[in-house]
Amino acid sequence: MTKRRGEDDLMADLAALSIQHEVHEHRAVFTVEESRDLKAHIAGAHTKNLFLKDASGAFWLVTVPAEGRVDLKALPQAIGCKRVSFGKAEDMERLIGIAPGSVTPLAMINAEPGTVTVVLEAGLAKADRVNVHPLRNTATMGLPGVDILRLLAHWGHEPVTAEIPTKDD
Repeated sequence: MTKRRGEDDLMADLAALSIQHEVHEHRAVFTVEESRDLKAHIAGAHTKNLFLKDASGAFWLVTVPAEGRVDLKALPQAIGCKRVSFGKAEDMERLIGIAPGSVTPLAMINAEPGTVTVVLEAGLAKADRVNVHPLRNTATMGLPGVDILRLLAHWGHEPVTAEIPTKDD
């Protein structure tokens, strides 16, 4: 197993790619609901992340706007897979080195290319500021959506951007 890369490695990659970002320290938050009061004080698009496994056994990390209620029945057609269910915590830790509650597309720094497909909702990919965890749930990092995609490519991933179906549609 390869050595896990941490926040220092993430910061080094951000610097190497000249990616502007801002970090806000805060109490640990595990759910969108718990983070609601924090969001009022941090500008930009807020996110939630779904770690999923499809019917063929492939893993997916889907990052969507925090308030959207993803339609899991319609999602596979939108991202190009078969039926999905939530992945297990042990698979998440093994594949992306993160525990539930700290999930972030930035955890792909730890994923071997090809082991997890990361999907960034199309609006987030274009957003000037997207707020995600910097590998821990005691901080929020804001950076442009295009720079999240650049980081993913830098780490050898081929991110997907897609319109994500919601139950609100």
